[in-house]
Amino acid sequence: MPVYINDIATAVPTSFGEQQTVREIMKESVPGDRKTRSIIHRIYSQSGIEKRHATNYDLDSGDDGFFQRVFKNEKPPSTGERNQIYQQESKKLFCSVAEQLLENSPEFEKSDITHVITVSCTGFYAPGPDFEVVRHLGLSPSTQRFHIGFMGCYAAFPALKMAQSFCTANPDAVVLVITCELCSLHLQIEDDIDQILAASVFADGASGVLVSTRKPTKAGFRLDEFSSALAYEGEKDMTWTISDTGFKMVLSSYIPSIIEANIDGIMQPMFDALHINKEDIDLWAVHPGGRAIIDKVEQGMGVAPEKVIPSRNVLANYGNMSSATILFVLDEVRNGFVENEAKVLPIAFGPGLTIETGIFTYISS
Repeated sequence: MPVYINDIATAVPTSFGEQQTVREIMKESVPGDRKTRSIIHRIYSQSGIEKRHATNYDLDSGDDGFFQRVFKNEKPPSTGERNQIYQQESKKLFCSVAEQLLENSPEFEKSDITHVITVSCTGFYAPGPDFEVVRHLGLSPSTQRFHIGFMGCYAAFPALKMAQSFCTANPDAVVLVITCELCSLHLQIEDDIDQILAASVFADGASGVLVSTRKPTKAGFRLDEFSSALAYEGEKDMTWTISDTGFKMVLSSYIPSIIEANIDGIMQPMFDALHINKEDIDLWAVHPGGRAIIDKVEQGMGVAPEKVIPSRNVLANYGNMSSATILFVLDEVRNGFVENEAKVLPIAFGPGLTIETGIFTYISS
């Protein structure tokens, strides 16, 4: 029985920073010499990002503001302080996306929702966001709840696979999948190149989908196939750990090359299973982990530049919002980039180095 994404919703904090503005602040804040400032200037200028949204982006709020303390790096906020902000602010975005999904899908009632899956890797609390969504929407207390935590940028894929399994097992199931990341809370002011790279791309945002066996009444997707792979040589090149002053991301400059070297071997078994060729893919919904990652997928698979435009658009306007980002890209796909029955290949990367991908069929309204 086919399973569909019936709708997609997104939300971002109201505050944001222009990439050029943040670049100049980082050049003044990161310890180091003229060479360090030159590296920062080049990385930010070539990032493909124009602006990024961030919770508590409060540069004009005085010395006690969150980002003032981070950039000064004299007494940076503790992990506990950062997590407290996460708990307060993530609830707003989780619930905003949930509201949008129901309000924009009048064919679904609150009583139809059987499962809620929430996703995040940038904070923790319990009862968690799954509980908040059920309470905020007034769903049945018997709604089945699940939370996927600390998996990184690819985590929307396991959530979608869970939703597909629930709907396959029970054709009456209706699943809300909501992901929210506040990456900005873990900004680290260090001269280490991995930290500079991470600071140049990550941002805040939330997104979600409504999944069921009902054929969409407006633009959506049929979930045809999923595939997972590991590139073990990249295990230490993308990591996510907890320190006393927030979570620390290792984002190595080698990642794009590792992706390029492995991607063809990862894609071909899935193509073979579906009896299709890469030429049959109408659009590649690449997780915009950075400009170089999109470039390497494009080059490694011989993808025409116009087939990754939605990914570049999301990167330019939002940056890398970790697990929330791939659903922003799928939402962008619906803005006139493909026609009915087009084959879309979403792909995301995360710690491991984990590569998650699939084949979706676009269903127009």
